[in-house]
Amino acid sequence: MFDDDVLECFLENQLQLFPERVAETLEEAQDFLESCMAVVADSVEEVIEFFEDEGIDMDGAVGDEILEADEVFDVGDGRYLIVTG
Repeated sequence: MFDDDVLECFLENQLQLFPERVAETLEEAQDFLESCMAVVADSVEEVIEFFEDEGIDMDGAVGDEILEADEVFDVGDGRYLIVTG
């Protein structure tokens, strides 16, 4: 389950990753994020670790540069939503 802050962040910023909206409501966002197995990281370090663990090539990005990836959404409270689906 994703909390409302995460869901609202995704709803507001989903066009950074997708060419059109994939969700219009909190419930649709919840269902979509669950279906693509999105994760919430509690820090930049956890975002980096996630990409390393998944073997996702970040084209040499290091540190905060990884946060610029389209798949990474800044929730605004120190957490990051990662959507890889």
